[in-house]
Amino acid sequence: MERSGAASFSTVMQHETTTLVEGKPAPPVDLIRGASLFLDFDGTLVEIADRPDAVIVDDRLRAVLTALDTALERRLAIVTGRPAAEVERLLGLARLSVSGSHGAEIVWPDGRRREAAPPAWLAPTVSRLEAFSRDRPGVLVEVKPFGVALHYRQAPEAELACQRFAESLTETSDIHLQRGKMVVEFRVPGADKGDAITAFMADRPMIGTRPIVFGDDLTDEAAFAAAKALGGIGVLVGDDRPSEAQYRLAGVPETINWLEAAARVAA
Repeated sequence: MERSGAASFSTVMQHETTTLVEGKPAPPVDLIRGASLFLDFDGTLVEIADRPDAVIVDDRLRAVLTALDTALERRLAIVTGRPAAEVERLLGLARLSVSGSHGAEIVWPDGRRREAAPPAWLAPTVSRLEAFSRDRPGVLVEVKPFGVALHYRQAPEAELACQRFAESLTETSDIHLQRGKMVVEFRVPGADKGDAITAFMADRPMIGTRPIVFGDDLTDEAAFAAAKALGGIGVLVGDDRPSEAQYRLAGVPETINWLEAAARVAA
């Protein structure tokens, strides 16, 4: 299948000057033309906070997402590990495509939804994690519709204990254990951010376009791989590391700057 913008991609690569950032170049802004854009939330659009409920969403972010969604003719989606409803509430933007819970939830702008069934192991796992966290100040349990996360950002000395306890809960249960930045998360198997990218790209208005995925964590690697398989690219946000992403930006401020420039190019 011919992808919109594919011809201009090689031209961009030949003529656009990029800035090298420890091995991976910054993505040329012209890549936005003819593309669909997929953005992680925490660590990509907003700085990671000590608590999930303490992130700051400002008017600048809302403005650039609105501009991009319009310029790309709704080929913009947020793909996150947070619950979809939580991201919708934090952003406060109507009719935005969102995938939450690491691909377990997908919401289209026309109101269609696809979601997994809540797992039977969720309630007992939450109870055991909450009991574990009571004696460990700074360890936080975050309950989600299709999983639960154990955060230790405020108690880095508890990292090993948290990881070992998490592993002990997955030995006999149908649970996928996902590691991230100062967190271990229990989620349903068989769904990830790559599945969300594939689902969005198989539907209008994204079908036939080139996917561009931005993300900062190990949970975004499946999304980078899915984009690459569809002829697209990944952009790693943050410190350089081995990754499926071909490009990199240093952090959230650089990402917002790039998105603002991309909105002007795509308009």
